[in-house]
Amino acid sequence: QVQLEESGGGSVQAGGSLKLSCAASGYTGYGYLTGWFRQSPGGEREGIAAIGGDGRTNYADSVKDRFTFSRANPNYNLDLVMNNLKPEDTAMYYCATGRSGVYWPSLHARDYDNWGQGTQVTVSS
Repeated sequence: QVQLEESGGGSVQAGGSLKLSCAASGYTGYGYLTGWFRQSPGGEREGIAAIGGDGRTNYADSVKDRFTFSRANPNYNLDLVMNNLKPEDTAMYYCATGRSGVYWPSLHARDYDNWGQGTQVTVSS
């Protein structure tokens, strides 16, 4: 079982930047789907960025051209660089790994079965 731990959250003013990191331990292969999700109070968990097992990336329209998701070798850290942050980006952010057999860069939570504990991002106007 892969264990995931997020870090790097915090408070920032609108227009600022943050980098979230997700350390993955216990990983034994490289064909994993990986993703970043976020959830605001009272809202649903939203997929915002994914890297498929084949290396393709996918971003939600709400973060496209502002966020960059990268997956480093060989320690398999998952980094999310967030630029030009907006108050609507305020949420708890989670990294996740996908279910066996899902190799495309899905943004659907149902395609993931392993989640970190989350890190809070707060953007003030």
